[in-house]
Amino acid sequence: MTDELTPETPDEDEQPIKQRKNGLYPGVSDELAANMKTGWADTELRDLEPIEQAPNTARRREALSRRFPGERLVIPAGNLKTRSNDTEYDFRAATEYVHLTGDQTEDSVLVLEPREDGEGHDATLYRLPRSNRENGEFWLDGMGELWVGRRNSLTEAEALLGVPCADVRGLADILREATGPVRVVRGHDAGIEAALTDKVTAERDEELRVYLSEARLIKDDFEIGELQKAVDSTVRGFEDVVKVLDKAEATSERYIEGTFFLRARVEGNDVGYGSICAAGPHATTLHWVRNNGEVRSGDLLLLDAGVETNTLYTADVTRTLPINGTYTDLQRKIYDAVYEAQEAGIAAVKPGAAFRDFHDASQRVLAEKLVEWGLVEGPVDRVLELGLQRRWTLHGTGHMLGLDVHDCAVARTETYVNGTLEAGMVLTVEPGLYFQADDLTVPEEYRGIGVRIEDDILVTEDGNRNLSAALPRRSDEVEAWMARLTGQRA
Repeated sequence: MTDELTPETPDEDEQPIKQRKNGLYPGVSDELAANMKTGWADTELRDLEPIEQAPNTARRREALSRRFPGERLVIPAGNLKTRSNDTEYDFRAATEYVHLTGDQTEDSVLVLEPREDGEGHDATLYRLPRSNRENGEFWLDGMGELWVGRRNSLTEAEALLGVPCADVRGLADILREATGPVRVVRGHDAGIEAALTDKVTAERDEELRVYLSEARLIKDDFEIGELQKAVDSTVRGFEDVVKVLDKAEATSERYIEGTFFLRARVEGNDVGYGSICAAGPHATTLHWVRNNGEVRSGDLLLLDAGVETNTLYTADVTRTLPINGTYTDLQRKIYDAVYEAQEAGIAAVKPGAAFRDFHDASQRVLAEKLVEWGLVEGPVDRVLELGLQRRWTLHGTGHMLGLDVHDCAVARTETYVNGTLEAGMVLTVEPGLYFQADDLTVPEEYRGIGVRIEDDILVTEDGNRNLSAALPRRSDEVEAWMARLTGQRA
């Protein structure tokens, strides 16, 4: 990586030039400064077409306007965060901002300004303009375009996003002088929040955040298409992993992580969350993301991973695979129990059903298996009433999915967890059984086995559709699929 801040020599004219002093840059001669102002081609992009989701984001802004009439609404994208010293983490725009704009640019802010007649809002997207070449910003500032790449002009952004754009550098002053009720989405831009300190309240801002979370519960056609795209890439990522399990055995779980990450970066933006590449007893740790353990023939691999599309919609899929291609009898028994529980859960996903129904259906199957195997004393209704199965099932059976892997997370309980499923919702169904390596309440042969099966399910008008159905789930189908990918005879 080129380092613009660390000179190779201590000479004055080689010192870092990121910071201005009295309007000048040290080490820059007048002749060089003048030279750098001229001789640049016109790179303005013209005849741009709106991004595909522009009509959808416009409808979302209109719905937001109707919900909060007469109030100024401020939705920041967020800022870069320091990773170490002078390097930053890759920027990921705030979900609320992306959902309302389709944009992913740091330091940007969407403002909905109430019209004077009280009829709706005027939306403005405040962004950084192109780097200024007259004052040298584009090559002398550490965040100038010469260092970090070209950004869209305000005119280009307007054409792409369908929203009037203005220079964000004056927004804080505008907000300080603003009158009337204001709400802001907190936690993304400290400077914007500071400009609104005496104008907002935590309670009112939380109402805005909750509304924007609930607005994502039902996906439109564009979002469903993006989620299917994410799932399809994820399926290919799982295939990639199966093909290199021998190399993972020779190295570690990190080979699996890196293999899936390559697919995510080639076909999408990133992974949607830290990949869980849990081999052997690590599969019993729900969020094993260290991925530094051994990969051994005869053990299981629990792979929980999802590709995030370039529009930031993510898949979330899990398969538990026999590393050598064949389940042992006990592994198959546990896997098939989880499969049966998932089948019951998926069958319960339909419009009009309670959100909790698929969880309850899956948990009942798992409780029945635990009683049948003698691991917990029945009857099953008693086990479920006391929650005794949760020692081994551990977690809820699913969650909403979208721009966030755990989408709509701050929605009200009555509209989400205690709510009713509707067509257009997308959720995971992911039961599991986990027998910890040190669990003395189960037979020794169970210890260290963890199994989860997870698919991404779209609620349709007449039931559901498994978006990840292309990835085998049944134990015999998994074995045949792995044999085909590795060239083994099934």
